[in-house]
Amino acid sequence: MTNAVGFKCFECGREHQLSDAQYLCPSCGGTLDVLYDYDRISKILTKSRLAADLNFTIWRYRALLPIDESSPVPPLTVGWTPIYDCKALADRFGVGRVMIKDDGRNPTGSFKDRPSALAVVKAVEAGAAIITTASSGNAGSALAGMCASSRMRSVIFIPAAAPPAKIAQMTIYGAHLVLVEGSYDEAYDLCIEAARSYGWYQRSTGYNPFMAEGKKTGAFEIAEQLNWNVPDRILVPVGDGCIIGGLWKGFNDLHRLGFIERLPQMIGVQSETASAIVDAVNTDGVVRTAPAHTIADSISVAKPRDATRAIRAIRDSGGAGVKVSEAAITESIASLARSTGVFVEPAAAVPLAGLARMSGDGRLESDESVLLLLTGNGLKDVDAARTAIKEPLKVRPDIELEDLKRRLSL
Repeated sequence: MTNAVGFKCFECGREHQLSDAQYLCPSCGGTLDVLYDYDRISKILTKSRLAADLNFTIWRYRALLPIDESSPVPPLTVGWTPIYDCKALADRFGVGRVMIKDDGRNPTGSFKDRPSALAVVKAVEAGAAIITTASSGNAGSALAGMCASSRMRSVIFIPAAAPPAKIAQMTIYGAHLVLVEGSYDEAYDLCIEAARSYGWYQRSTGYNPFMAEGKKTGAFEIAEQLNWNVPDRILVPVGDGCIIGGLWKGFNDLHRLGFIERLPQMIGVQSETASAIVDAVNTDGVVRTAPAHTIADSISVAKPRDATRAIRAIRDSGGAGVKVSEAAITESIASLARSTGVFVEPAAAVPLAGLARMSGDGRLESDESVLLLLTGNGLKDVDAARTAIKEPLKVRPDIELEDLKRRLSL
């Protein structure tokens, strides 16, 4: 039995039974949202039961996920990533509290382990032998890792220009990799076409409605780890839009169940060179496809596939869309590492760049609390990190120590 009871389309608003749709809305082709029986869930999931639960993974929230009670889950430990208080950043930006949630601590090094773990469960429930996804890197790595742990075959479509570390990671997990000589959006379209033709289970964001359900587990953890006191604002890097939309749904789930008393503002942050969703939020709400080229490959999306969900999350929460420069993203990789000790890839540095932009624009309050969602580990794109640093000092082994100290500027 599952507590999910149906779907509702984000575009046309029509509701459907779970058995009537697998991916998109049967009526208009729009993105679907999963509906739940919250009365039933309230009898199963309580704060006291969570407090007694020693399963510190996303599966502690199984009652709020669209899977059967008896379905096996991948064995890797996904979720319950740490939240750190960052006083140095709070002082720097003049706010009451700045926190970071380091999802680079997940098994394959990114937030995408959450939806990919759920995708494997749903593929098994569907009786699929092969699961596929389009990815700019992290979703593919996450899916490959989850499939390896569950003995399932995967086919990943990824731009050939993706960071080498991510390509190596997918390959080492044994995924069948398709390097597409084009953009992420072109890889996405080819993946959808192949899955339709061969009957592969489709994991891709903005297509499979269950992926937002995996991503909302981040919201559950933020609330529970902070003793059910959510931050005033949460800054999230935005590409296709599913992460920020999923998080917003998670907070609404908790609010509906009475676990939290208020909802946070969702702040979507994008690069100035890949900003379709933020541009829509800040204007008429219409997403216009435009070329996307950014060092933050994980959010380099020209045609966001879950834009409606993301725009509603930002607007309904009273949040905002923020654009940052490429230079600010690069600088934030080093700034975050030196302020917190956490090394992230470019997309995960985007929230800090967004916080700096909001501070510079006078949009922060002195007593507010802010959380930055860090979505990926820095080792996934070391080449990008090297653009943010100076080359280290190189010396001969017989150098005079006084000369060494002078050259180190100590």
